[in-house]
Amino acid sequence: MDRYLIESPHEASECENIVRQVAAAGYLHNFDWGCADGVHCGWAVIETDSPAHASQIVPWSVRDKARIVKLVKYESSDPYHKE
Repeated sequence: MDRYLIESPHEASECENIVRQVAAAGYLHNFDWGCADGVHCGWAVIETDSPAHASQIVPWSVRDKARIVKLVKYESSDPYHKE
């Protein structure tokens, strides 16, 4: 499985509703939130098979604002070096 960073920005007025929706879907433990510091965004790193599945974790009302990034961990200081 691949690892994905989910970035889910939202408006201040949406915070409570977004957190409730993420909790109802069972993914609250995956997310960290910046809302208390005025950065209205949630971040999560999950393992899944596709970016499409990763995006389904984001509540539909803000899904079009979400960014899904496939994460890769490099094993050397030169990421293109083939060992």
